[in-house]
Amino acid sequence: MKTDLKEIAKDIRCDVLMSIGNLGVGHIGGCLSVVELLTVLYFEEMNIDPKEPKKAGRDRFICSKGHAGPAVYAALANRGYFDKKELLTLNRGGTNLPSHCDMNRTIGVDMTTGSLGQGFSCAVGAALGSKLENDGATIYTLIGDGESQEGQIWEAAMFAAAKKLDNLIAFTDYNKLQIDGTVAEVNDIAPLGEKWAAFGWNVIDVEDGNDIEQVQAAVGHAKLGIGSGKPTMVILNTRKGCGVKWIEDLGTGNHNTNVTMEQAEAAIRAIRGEA
Repeated sequence: MKTDLKEIAKDIRCDVLMSIGNLGVGHIGGCLSVVELLTVLYFEEMNIDPKEPKKAGRDRFICSKGHAGPAVYAALANRGYFDKKELLTLNRGGTNLPSHCDMNRTIGVDMTTGSLGQGFSCAVGAALGSKLENDGATIYTLIGDGESQEGQIWEAAMFAAAKKLDNLIAFTDYNKLQIDGTVAEVNDIAPLGEKWAAFGWNVIDVEDGNDIEQVQAAVGHAKLGIGSGKPTMVILNTRKGCGVKWIEDLGTGNHNTNVTMEQAEAAIRAIRGEA
């Protein structure tokens, strides 16, 4: 297994492009923006074992912004949960890899998600359950910035703080774009850090959420909060479509867009320095 996180991130990003390019369409923007986070969690931080995907006391990752499922699948495949060939079945009939995460169909997925806000509540429940079991697990969860407009997010945030769930580490993919426009235009969530702090959370702001070293440092800092009596929110300032210029340049148009195999292969060559 590779240990160079930057090279692993390239592999995951390329596999996302290949799987969506093979299908022809997908949530490419919000998948590419979270690659570095998934790389750090699955290949450095999380206490997991692909040979025992249901192991008691394991750390868990819940992708509340379920449309980033293809990025989670690429991370799982690279981590050894299933054969990478399965990535080419993304969202096709009979697949184990539907567009949004499904714990009943995909090995390694810890919670079915897609209806925005609900995955985050499930993560809070998982953190509470882990506390009651005293199993030592850390629960990690990812929410979107558009998803952060959902009232359910803030109900769960309040509950997590009230129950002192310091084994919960959440991340916001703050790429500032959503399907209908910019987050600021649709329903601005700024100042985001101040809101989470007001809800009783530790808050860590990452200037570049697509920089491996900055994400590593932030996760390490967040883990220091375990035992503090507060859950932690890590705000990742990311770029939607990160790593592929033409996808980044689409702006709000890259939420769910067509990607041909030719485009995917050209992007992969550029990522690998072969263009």
